[in-house]
Amino acid sequence: MTDRQEPQPFAHLSAPNAALYRDVLLTFARARDRFIVHMRPEDVTTDLGRPGDIEQVADALDKLVDWGNLRADPDTSRVTSVADFHRARYLYQLTAAGQAAEEALAVYDQALGRRGSLQSVALEDIAAQLRALVQLAGARELDPAKVHLLLLALAERFTGLADNAQAFMASLRRVIDFADGDVEAFVAYKQRLIDYVNRFIADLANRGAEIATLLGRIEEIGVEELLMVAARREAADVAPDDHENAAAIESCYDAWRNRWRGLHDWFVSADSRRQSQARLLRGAAVTAITQLIDTVAALNERRSGRSDRSADFRTLARWFAEAPDDGAAHRLWRTAFGLSSARHLTVDHETVARWEEAQPPPSTAWREAPGVHISPQLRKTGSYERRGQPNRVADRTEQRRVLAEQAAVESEQVAEARARLATPGPTRLSALGELDARAFRLFLGLLGDALSARAPGDHEVRTTTSDGTMEIRLALVRGGGTVRIDTEDGVLSGPEHLIEIIDLVGRGRVEAIA
Repeated sequence: MTDRQEPQPFAHLSAPNAALYRDVLLTFARARDRFIVHMRPEDVTTDLGRPGDIEQVADALDKLVDWGNLRADPDTSRVTSVADFHRARYLYQLTAAGQAAEEALAVYDQALGRRGSLQSVALEDIAAQLRALVQLAGARELDPAKVHLLLLALAERFTGLADNAQAFMASLRRVIDFADGDVEAFVAYKQRLIDYVNRFIADLANRGAEIATLLGRIEEIGVEELLMVAARREAADVAPDDHENAAAIESCYDAWRNRWRGLHDWFVSADSRRQSQARLLRGAAVTAITQLIDTVAALNERRSGRSDRSADFRTLARWFAEAPDDGAAHRLWRTAFGLSSARHLTVDHETVARWEEAQPPPSTAWREAPGVHISPQLRKTGSYERRGQPNRVADRTEQRRVLAEQAAVESEQVAEARARLATPGPTRLSALGELDARAFRLFLGLLGDALSARAPGDHEVRTTTSDGTMEIRLALVRGGGTVRIDTEDGVLSGPEHLIEIIDLVGRGRVEAIA
């Protein structure tokens, strides 16, 4: 290759001996990992396990040199005579373009074969790091090293969580479409896949609400100062120029602010039209489970040998032939095809009265049945519609205002009920006091969620509502007897429990997160 030729490090992928070229370059990549820079043709053949193909490998090395993947240097270390000097011997090593191409192909192979995962452990790590960040943010003096390391670990964990979740949902979509396996394998592991996704959805509901609350607390304390501390520490290695240092700090700060915004938008919804990525992921996972179940049902029907449409019509024809009389055949016709008469669209009252008076049997031929009298207007105008100006569009502004007020009142009432039920810590059921109707209905829902989540034989349970707004912890008190809770709707009685209710979205809730 001359100096004027541009390197073509990807040309070997479309060459006739692409497999051999890939094997040779992978040999150089493995040698580089072992800190070996130069390789001779016999070294390559030995590594490939093809000692007898020295000529073919040498030709491949020369082609890779022409494309710019390798560089050939004269091998003068083994010259012992004049004949050896005139015989062409080379040492080969990866060029910068060749090494960049190998790294790019490695990333491509990794992304292509990546299936991703839903990482519940990552959610726990993110929550733990945010709790530690809350403690650091509340200190009198910030520790730049600790703040920077925590933010780095948080960004790395969050990036891995988001990338893996995206890859997993894409691979799940391919699984449902049968792109990644056969039908037998799909049916065999579908239940494990459903259980896995269900477990992550529950963890995302629990941890997601906690993470959203922690993000809000950090932003109330002052996240800008934390991000600036990390930015200044990153920019500390910039050349000692005031202008360049200030620009580096600003650049680092913008990068950290963008990362924090991504983390915030992933767990916190802006409004009903701009939902968080965590909520969208939960919805996509639930939809995927539904589609997975539907796909399995369709597969089972296909595997069970379900009849096709022609067989259904043959069976229906046999039923018609076996009908005891014409009335039964007409009833079968209406049931099978739903083609009942639509005379109410065109028939007037006089025609209906004549039909009711005559009462023709279902077997009456259409030419012998009473005629259908149609309004002359249809023949004249071709339409039953009334002529003239169309009706005005009704103004629903007042109705929408009333509905908005009702929704606001109901939302306020629900918030008051959550605040009424939130406990400062573990509390006995008998100490809840009297509950009004709204608080009691909300309490029944929480109690039902906790009891349904408790496995047989367990005496303690901890769960979160499906909307992620409240968390309830319930523990049976042995020997506590029976308690009575007075409400406006009556008296609720049951065994004594220790109960802790946490409002995950309320401003005034007592923080009780371990």
